[in-house]
Order: sequence, then structure tokens, then C-alpha cells
Amino acid sequence: MTTAVAAPFRFFALHVVRTRRLGPSMVRVTFTGPEAHAFASGGRDQSLSLFLPHPGQDAPVVPLEAGDNWWHAWRELPDDVRAVMRSYTVRAQRRTPDGVDEIDIDFVLHGVEPGAATPAGPASRWAAGARSGDRVLVLGPAIADNTAVRFRPPADTDLVVMWADETALPAASAILESLPPGTRARVWLEVQHAADRLELSTRADADITWLVRDERDKGDEGVEGSPMALGALRSAQLPDTTAPYAWIAGESGCVKELRRHLVREREIDRKRVTFVGYWRRGLTEEQLREQA
Repeated sequence: MTTAVAAPFRFFALHVVRTRRLGPSMVRVTFTGPEAHAFASGGRDQSLSLFLPHPGQDAPVVPLEAGDNWWHAWRELPDDVRAVMRSYTVRAQRRTPDGVDEIDIDFVLHGVEPGAATPAGPASRWAAGARSGDRVLVLGPAIADNTAVRFRPPADTDLVVMWADETALPAASAILESLPPGTRARVWLEVQHAADRLELSTRADADITWLVRDERDKGDEGVEGSPMALGALRSAQLPDTTAPYAWIAGESGCVKELRRHLVREREIDRKRVTFVGYWRRGLTEEQLREQA
């Protein structure tokens, strides 16, 4: 099955190979399939659309026979039939010794623990129970230089500034791995639990600070956005720089506040700030798409 959508993107039929728990809040699911060799990740914060089956379905339902009109045909299907669609980033892609490509996607597990205050969404539930052989569809890149890669520092960049919460942690990790040796980077990564912190690999001259919400002051609770992130960036002494570039991704409200700080208070050229709202507090992805 190779259905063209809109170059440079197409659908890929994949299945689960294995899963690995990375911490209390994250699981890595590894996918493969005969079509995986044609998936051309641009690395860094490469995004894709993942289509998941409902409980009881053996594969996600997407009307690929509709060709370029698949989106409208998919939207017209009943809610409990059409595949669940979610946006994710590629954590890694590699060729195995057997010549088979594998693709890693890291899932944040919200609400899957017993007694959780907020029930898990369909993607978290699926990832928590994913097993080898489970089938999915991915709408992803067929060429590496594609518009779904947002991290693009200008050639003259002399300092990379980054913030990510756990939803953007896979992208931030991949970005750090991509930075050339000697690149100066100041990075803040925010997670819920101390055990969610990961071992990161980078050749850059990177100063990485972990912000753990379980360890925050109780007085910060209920404040809009992320008071930890905003406080950390405001109090930080950045290295001398004439051409900084910033990449901030995660909860939309926090991203908005951090962008305002970087542009207005740090006086970074807004054209040199890439900001991506991966999710919005209190809204599902379906609700976000309806507002778009």
C-alpha cells in the first residue's frame, strides 16, 4: 500500500516491533514494516501524523481509496470507526543489520496510572498497551528536506536556546544529537517526575537544566503556563551572543509566555525564534483542530 497524498508526504503502513518504558511518564514504541525504508526523516523535530485503531479494531480505519480526498472521507466516518489521529515527532530512525528500517516514537503516558485524576486519552491508552504486531498508519515524509522539520537555525547562529516539556522531549533529544561539535546551547527540559529525566547524547557545548514539576514550590501551582520555565529563563545569565536562535516547544500557553520573554525581554529577533505548541491545557487534539 503506497498511497500518495501531497509530496513530500505519504502514508506508511507500519507495525509495532517492541516497546520500552523510559520512565514513569514515557514509553518508546518501535515500528517497522516493508514500507519503512521509504520513510525519510529529516531528523531534529521531524513530525508526523499517527493513525491508531480503536479498541477491538485490528488496524486503523483510514479511507485511503479516496486518494487526495482521504481527509474529508475520514472526517465523515463515525467517531468510533475512523482512526484516532495524533501528531508526534520521530525520536530516531535506523537501519538494522538485517536491512530493515525501524522508527522510534516516544509517547507521554497521561492518566494511565490507577486512580489518575484525568483519564488517559486514546493515544496514551494505546501506547500503554501496545504489543508486537499491532498495526498503525503513519502520514510522514518521503523526502528528508520537508516542511515538518521546524528546527532550522540560521547559518550565523552562535547560541541555541531551547525549552521543551515532556511532549517535546523526544524532539529536543533528537535536536541535541544533531548539533555539530562546539555549538553553544543553553537548554531547559521540563518533566513531571525526577525519574523522567533521560540520559542525553550531544556533541554540542550544551548546558542542560532539568526542571522537575514534582519538586516545584507548592505556591507555583495553578499559575498559567509554566512558572518553573519562565522563572528559570528569566533568571538565567545567557552567554554573550550576537546571533542567538531559540526553539521552544510544548504546552501552548507556556510556549506563548516564553516567546514573549525571549522577544520582548531578551530582545531576540522574532524571526529567530521557532515556537511550536504541541498541546493546549484543557483541550484535546480534536478540539485544537476544530479551532484551527
